Amino acid sequence: MRPHSFALLVALSMTTTLFARDAKQSSFPLDSAKGLTAIGATVEPVTYRGRRAVHLVPLTGHEHEDGDMLAILTGSDFENGTIELEVAGTPRAGAPDDARGFIGLAFRVQDQAHKGEYFYLRPTNARCDDQLRRNHSTQYSSAPDYPWHRLRKENPGVYESYVDLEPGAWTKMKIVISGAKAQLYVNGASQPSLVVNDLKLGDGNGQIALWAHSTTDAYFSNLTLK
Repeated sequence: MRPHSFALLVALSMTTTLFARDAKQSSFPLDSAKGLTAIGATVEPVTYRGRRAVHLVPLTGHEHEDGDMLAILTGSDFENGTIELEVAGTPRAGAPDDARGFIGLAFRVQDQAHKGEYFYLRPTNARCDDQLRRNHSTQYSSAPDYPWHRLRKENPGVYESYVDLEPGAWTKMKIVISGAKAQLYVNGASQPSLVVNDLKLGDGNGQIALWAHSTTDAYFSNLTLK
C-alpha cells in the first residue's frame, strides 16, 4: 500500500525568504504552525518526544481514506544538493491492517504537486518477522507515472530496501541529489540505505514537500537544505 496521488495538498507558507538557488544552507525548525496553510489536512504545532514539531493530521471524516498529506515549502526551488530532516511516523489508532506509518519527503515537486520524486519509510516493516516485508522498509517512487507498485512489479527490489526503524521514534533522513541520481541515508549512517540511479523525472528542479499517508500519525522537525 502506498498511493502516490498528490491530491491532498498542505501548502507551507513561510514568512522568511526561501532558498535562493545559490544559497549554501537554509534551515527550518518546523516548530510552529505560524505561516502554515493547510488544504485537506490540519497542521498542528506540538511537542513530540521532547521537541517542537509539525504534526500533520487528516481532516475529520477522512482519517481512513487512501490519500496523501503534503506540506510544500512555497517559494522553494531545489535542484541538486542535500536535504535533511527528522520524521516520526506510526499508523494512527484505527488505521487499517495494511497501514505502515508511511512518512517521508518529496522533492522537485512540479505542476501544483502533480509531479514529484519522493523517498519515504514504512516504519512498521523494519522489525516484523516477515523478511520480505522487512525488505520493503524504504521506498522511492515518482509521481505521476511510477507508483511503488509499478516499480516493485517491473523491478523487484531495486527501488526499496531494508533499514532498521522504530515506529513512532524520531528518525533522521538525509537525501543527497545530483542530476538523475539520489541516495537516502537513515539515522546518520555513513552508507546509503537506498540508491536510485535513474530518477524518473530526470534532472530538474522544483519544490520541497513534507509527505505522509493519511493513515499515518506524522511528525516533522528540523528541515535543512544545502
